[in-house]
Amino acid sequence: MTKKNTSLNYFFKFLFLFIGSTLAAIGLEFFLIPNNIIDGGIVGISIMVSYLSNYPLGMFIVVLNIPFLILGYNHIGKTFVISTLFSLCSLSVWVSILHPLPQLTEDLLLAAVFGGIILGIGVGLIIRYGGSLDGTEIVAIILDKRTGFSVGEIVMFFNLFILTSAGLVFGWDKAMYSLIAYFIAFKMIDITIEGLEETKAAMVISEKSELIAEKVMARLGRGVTFLNGKGGYSGEDRAVLYLVVTRLEVSKLKNIIDEIDENAFVTISEVHEVMGGRIKKRAIH
Repeated sequence: MTKKNTSLNYFFKFLFLFIGSTLAAIGLEFFLIPNNIIDGGIVGISIMVSYLSNYPLGMFIVVLNIPFLILGYNHIGKTFVISTLFSLCSLSVWVSILHPLPQLTEDLLLAAVFGGIILGIGVGLIIRYGGSLDGTEIVAIILDKRTGFSVGEIVMFFNLFILTSAGLVFGWDKAMYSLIAYFIAFKMIDITIEGLEETKAAMVISEKSELIAEKVMARLGRGVTFLNGKGGYSGEDRAVLYLVVTRLEVSKLKNIIDEIDENAFVTISEVHEVMGGRIKKRAIH
């Protein structure tokens, strides 16, 4: 990769980190914070501490994350810490700029829904481009390697504690709305990172695998890979088909297989990311 391409990649990386921070600030300042609805993680703690102390939120967002950034630098890497610090500083600046502006709604449900959507898209962009707004994720990544709990389970534990604390500070009705905003933001993060089009991986074991492959390539426009397999019981060599399809193509794939071999063994699983190869469907004439 040339120096020019590397510089361009860094430019777009930090541009999208900045956009993500801007969206997160909009979700917080226009919807969530004015209605005493909080997010999870360190941002949620910062909102509560800012409310109780009357000091600026932006200051706490950066200061409370610093110990986690130091921890992340030692255990995860410099690039992640730089991206996270840039995102946190951008968010801190934007919440300070937007704070004096009026809120867009006083309806708690609308605030929770739209605040969660906008915040989730913003955080999703930041995560997609290598940063984070939540120091608890750093702790979760480290603990994941040392305990039997997953990153998601550890983050969920932290956030349940934080959202329970919100009930003590703002009242239990606001805590429940915070929970709604949190789950909406969580889903929007997944959509932003993985995209709206869900991808599935299929493995097919059949005595008519070559014919199935031909029909799949002709009717779905998808490439098919043959893997060498061997039956554990029969000891016979079998060709295993591997292919990637979209969620909308799953039913078409099943129909093709049923038409050719209704006794074929098929497994279909989620794919979180696909790189290389012919991913996009080509036009079929």
